[in-house]
Amino acid sequence: MEQTEKKQVVFSAIQPSGTITLGNYLGAIRNWVKMQEEYSCIYALADLHTITVRQNPAQMRKNIIDAYASILACGIDVEKSLFFIQSHVHTHAELAWILNCYTQFGELSRMTQFKDKSKKHADNINAGLFTYPSLMAGDILLYQADKVPVGADQKQHIELTCDIAKRFNGLYGEVFKIPEGFIPKNGARVMSLQNPLNKMSKSDENVNGCVHLLDSPEVIMKKFKRAVTDSDACVRYAEGKDGVNNLMTIYGAVTGKSFEEIENEFAGKGYGDFKTAVGEAVVEELRPIRERYERLVKDKAYLEDCYHKADEIALKISSRTLGKVMKKVGFVR
Repeated sequence: MEQTEKKQVVFSAIQPSGTITLGNYLGAIRNWVKMQEEYSCIYALADLHTITVRQNPAQMRKNIIDAYASILACGIDVEKSLFFIQSHVHTHAELAWILNCYTQFGELSRMTQFKDKSKKHADNINAGLFTYPSLMAGDILLYQADKVPVGADQKQHIELTCDIAKRFNGLYGEVFKIPEGFIPKNGARVMSLQNPLNKMSKSDENVNGCVHLLDSPEVIMKKFKRAVTDSDACVRYAEGKDGVNNLMTIYGAVTGKSFEEIENEFAGKGYGDFKTAVGEAVVEELRPIRERYERLVKDKAYLEDCYHKADEIALKISSRTLGKVMKKVGFVR
């Protein structure tokens, strides 16, 4: 929905580079749903960001539709929130180019994610991979967002967004609202089930490391039963027990139980019982989402109606900011 003066504006986006993961859901999307009641929420599928890594066109189109349907299935209400597809709103690419010209090479070269992704995709270190923080800044600043919920790994990009906005405002006046990045209290940082030192990722080479939102109950249970633990055979949260800590984080996020309650529940029980309980809790948490997704993805007309309406509103809102920016810079309007 178009933002009002009464509620602060929240902006957040997610890449449709593959199926939504349990980590995406517990870390971000579930909070998106909760924030709909308190804020004027603007959400985007950041498909322009996705092509910094080579994509199969047919698979990418499927991923976009699947991600859109999945996020609606999680509880995003198109009557309460604006949820659009980034590439359908041309102002994002236009503002990104302008902001590129107000972003320093040194700032971009210090971005941790650029360094990490360059190592991971050494055969395709493209300019988009280098400058995509400017596009991310444009995504946020177009909507004059007050708050941007982020994971710890995105904090650096929010700081850069604020620096760019302050630099532009210093030259041309108060054009952009300076956003506040915040890590939601209820956001769980979910790690790989096979390598709990790494964040759960859809690109995990080990298929058992990542639980996908649309995995069948059988597949989910199999992945949790194979989850890495340790030789301690005691369910407790402690330093060095990364696998168990991760499972406790997931179980707590899904059930609402504290670590102390989880430790008491499984006192005297082995990891087999614990992993089964975590898997069953996740299966039940995701079951209604998967069922709603299966209904939504079959209704292509409904999905198109939702995102086309949202695209139009997003373009209207963002065009106000872009028009002001272009006028300040000196373009003829």
